[in-house]
Amino acid sequence: MESKKRSGKKILIRAGIALLVVLILYFALVNFLVSAALVPSFMEKLEAFERITEESYAAQVQTSDIKGNRQLAWNETKKWLEKAERRKISRETEDGYQLVAEEFPAEEESHNWVLLLHGYTGWKEEMYPFAYWYHEQGFHVVAPDLRCQGESQGDFIGMGWTDHFDCMLWVDYILEQDQEAQIVLHGQSMGAATALMMTGEKNLPANVRAVVSDSAYTDAYAMFHEKIKEWFHLPAFFLVDSACLVLKIRGGYDLKDASAIRAVKKSQIPILFIHGDSDAMISVQMSRELYEAADCPKELLIVEGAGHGQTQEKDPELYYGKIQWFLNKSLAKSD
Repeated sequence: MESKKRSGKKILIRAGIALLVVLILYFALVNFLVSAALVPSFMEKLEAFERITEESYAAQVQTSDIKGNRQLAWNETKKWLEKAERRKISRETEDGYQLVAEEFPAEEESHNWVLLLHGYTGWKEEMYPFAYWYHEQGFHVVAPDLRCQGESQGDFIGMGWTDHFDCMLWVDYILEQDQEAQIVLHGQSMGAATALMMTGEKNLPANVRAVVSDSAYTDAYAMFHEKIKEWFHLPAFFLVDSACLVLKIRGGYDLKDASAIRAVKKSQIPILFIHGDSDAMISVQMSRELYEAADCPKELLIVEGAGHGQTQEKDPELYYGKIQWFLNKSLAKSD
């Protein structure tokens, strides 16, 4: 009898040890995935930036019109950059990170400003073709590198959550230069989600008059559910919730916090939602859901045949024409 008890205890101990080992290995895996998806320095070691870039490019629409319009836009942008006045500016976050942006002052006196926000694993230079267009319309342009991307410092990519707090610093900077500023937030992908999250903040200055949301996701939690299997060939079940816990401990925020759809339900700022109907990275349905949820003046533009972040390349005339019309209407109403 005594030997059976001892045998039973040994089995329980072994089972407990085995369970502990499994849990340790599981959370090591989750910790690895969090770093592989959100820590640029770790991503570089894994060559994850290159892999994600290659996979993203492969998923894009590669028609001749898109390629041609992209090349034309960059050629014009490069010519503009050769002569444009520009200066590098910086701000420090509450947690001690230095953020960097490029400012392009308007050539003539203007109260119109635009804050251009790039996407996941991106950098400010990607937004320069947009900067060129806005500058031609008489806007002052501020194009920042979001936290821990490009020249900006940081620990974890914020998926719009930490970024939407950081970007308040750029809004403050603009108001320091011009108290009468009319500010447009124009973001692409994660940058669009960032801009939308800003609209849900009670302390957002009234000077922010309009938002252009290009290829945004509804929330980071839902997007990672879709991408875990695609990027890492692993089931999302349990993994994303575990990642939320690890990220909360390590990075101080929860993926569930990064919700653009929750923010737009509280927004009073006019929003133009834009998305390509052939987007393989972020479903066009997400912009439709954001549009339906938004409790503010709103417009929706779906561009046929455009992939992720390609709407301006698929049909530049339609894209910029719609933005021009939207801003004329939104800024005029705000005067």
